[in-house]
Amino acid sequence: MNNFIYENTTKVYFGRGCVREFLACLVKEYDTVMFAYGGGSVKKNGIYDEVLNILQKEGKNVVEFSGIMQYPTYEKVLEGARLARENHVNMILGVGGGSVMDCCKAVSLAAVYEGDAWENFWERSAIIDFEPLPVGVVVTAAGTGSECNGGAVITNEEAKVRTGRDYPKCNPRFALMDPSYTYSVPERQTVAGGFDTLSHIMETYFSEPDTDNVSDDIAEALMRGVIRDLRAAIQNPEDYTARSNLMWEAAMAENRLIKLGKKCDFTCHQIEHQLGAYTDCNHGCVLAVLHPVYYRHIYREGLPKFRRFAQNVWNISRDGKNDAELAEAGIDALAGFIREIGLPATLRDLGMKGKGLLKEIADSCKLSSGSYKKMTQQEVLEILEECF
Repeated sequence: MNNFIYENTTKVYFGRGCVREFLACLVKEYDTVMFAYGGGSVKKNGIYDEVLNILQKEGKNVVEFSGIMQYPTYEKVLEGARLARENHVNMILGVGGGSVMDCCKAVSLAAVYEGDAWENFWERSAIIDFEPLPVGVVVTAAGTGSECNGGAVITNEEAKVRTGRDYPKCNPRFALMDPSYTYSVPERQTVAGGFDTLSHIMETYFSEPDTDNVSDDIAEALMRGVIRDLRAAIQNPEDYTARSNLMWEAAMAENRLIKLGKKCDFTCHQIEHQLGAYTDCNHGCVLAVLHPVYYRHIYREGLPKFRRFAQNVWNISRDGKNDAELAEAGIDALAGFIREIGLPATLRDLGMKGKGLLKEIADSCKLSSGSYKKMTQQEVLEILEECF
């Protein structure tokens, strides 16, 4: 394995009833808590009332920050930062899925930084030499794994750029993960979130090194688990075993553990980010469209790993196949699974009307240095056109 340093400062409280059991003691030292959430779903399913009652019972000054959109914008981050400063917030509690958690982490940084946070922390990576506001999260949807890292994906609408950075200082202090909170998540969102988890794992797995290593071994187990558990959750949305597995698989995919010693190839996420910056397509759905097409462009350069993927994740026997045929069978199995769980196969399925923006989107994509194949903007355009 390659050299690495590992740290994860987020303390996880996992299981049914963990919010009722632990939230009060976790916010005890903070006087003013920003209660951040998205749309109305947390009010419909009772999670809002449960969290608010605990905060009020503990005598906290609660500042609500609502309306966090599916893809948080930098404008929304600045709104939250102003609210935090004006109300002397000393702790942010994000209740929701990945978008809420990402926005809270970005707010925690922008609220105490006097310069241009976008220019200095999202346009480029930087070193944070100050303490962001502490963040805690209550997870209500599985998929992004944002609860166990310092990552935040933010959209600058004016510049038409969506980008993500992972700053360990922005890691949540704690994550409360009650799988039963995900029961009310609609099937489409559950499936898209599950595929986002699978995408995170694949983008780490399909990168060097290709020699035997612990990270790849764990990644294969996680991929098999996501496939199994998504099927079970579709069959029964209140299957606690499936829901709890999906929630922890999402966290494991993005708590940096399987990335240790790996180069990582986030090409599909980079392309999706820019598609999302120009359109409003669902994150997990776009990833489902992109992955099989992208992998058919690169599998020959990463043949040993794609062969292993077919055999160890999809249980495809060699049965007279050469390496290329075995690798192709694994990619076909992935595409078949995407169809099985009802995710789209083309950008047209997602409502894209024409190809007019594709070149501009391709030209704006950042290229991942971890790809098995040296990509170009022209090949990104070819991938997008094939996806259309």
